[in-house]
Amino acid sequence: MTSTMERRDIVVGVDPVRNWKLALAWAADEAHRRRRALRLVVVVPPLHDTQHVDDSPRHQAQTQNAKETLRAAADWARARQPGLDVTSALFDGFPARVLAAQSQDAALVVLGSRHLSRTEEFLSAGSLVVPVTARARCPVVVVGDAEHSTQDPPYLVVGVDGSESSRAAVALAFEEADLRGCALRAVAVWQPPVFTLRTDDTLFHAERRLLSETTAGWAEKYPDVRLTHEVLIGSPVEMLADAAEHALAVVVGRRGRGGYMGMRVGSVVHGLLHRAQCPVITVPAA
Repeated sequence: MTSTMERRDIVVGVDPVRNWKLALAWAADEAHRRRRALRLVVVVPPLHDTQHVDDSPRHQAQTQNAKETLRAAADWARARQPGLDVTSALFDGFPARVLAAQSQDAALVVLGSRHLSRTEEFLSAGSLVVPVTARARCPVVVVGDAEHSTQDPPYLVVGVDGSESSRAAVALAFEEADLRGCALRAVAVWQPPVFTLRTDDTLFHAERRLLSETTAGWAEKYPDVRLTHEVLIGSPVEMLADAAEHALAVVVGRRGRGGYMGMRVGSVVHGLLHRAQCPVITVPAA
């Protein structure tokens, strides 16, 4: 089996007007673990007045600020991980579109989270999380605005539902757990149906069998990863968020299909992006 990352850079979106250090720290550490180059990206959005964008003093000021932010972020990343291969790129355009395009040849795209409300999310030009997650061709990592407490010994959580993207998430989760030397909790969430002819017992055991079958091959490939299986009952978003409250990250598959941008990520992913306190790693189908 080949690495889910192949030989690609890790891309991190750097926001010149917000604290970029948490997302950059995650990206730099991941690049160090995987021995990959780190690509810093800053996008200067177009002004509302597009008649004189190129020579607008405001646009020039934003561009200069972006250049200074890139230099500071690159220096900070190299200080955090000496010897790290760091490159920088400055773009003019719509940030979500540019970062989604960067995902074409990236191993990962790492973003900071603004934890906007759903109304703010669709009205704010600065909201990147949902549109980039929906459009990206590679896994996307969303790091929260504040540090969260992790548990010792450390662990990752992966959500398993039997879908193709879920299987891709399991592959990445095992790889991450092996790189980090941490445990992996494979979680399936059973939400009891309103109408069914099957017994609760039958459905519960079907979920447990799904967990075993989905993780079997990967557990053999990564024998050092301490794996546990859990079937939880309730809302998938709430159960996964609670299970990952003190995790290093939660890994889930994203569907990436459909016409409405917000729904292309899937309802569970969309909910976790708002609810989870730890970094959320979403993985498209292989």
